[in-house]
Amino acid sequence: MEFDQAFVWITTRRLKPGTRDEFARAWRPTEFPAGMLRAYECYSADGNEVVGISIWDSPESRERFRLSEVEAERRRSMAPFVIEERAGFYTGRELRIPER
Repeated sequence: MEFDQAFVWITTRRLKPGTRDEFARAWRPTEFPAGMLRAYECYSADGNEVVGISIWDSPESRERFRLSEVEAERRRSMAPFVIEERAGFYTGRELRIPER
């Protein structure tokens, strides 16, 4: 990875109302994959939309996980709670905020 460059996988899912807790249990992977550096989950105020943000050391690491049986099982577990899903894979960098 180049200095100050990150590989970022962002997923957004709209959930069936009232299923946030069940979804959260299904969403958490049974093991965290090699190459994943950080992960965040962000919920809308009503709990019916979740954004997952994960930072990877390389596109290849993310792709290995995306195609893995661990991820396939996780997706099967989440499916009953998801109405709609969108995903994208990006390169980015952290923006430095000047000291105040």
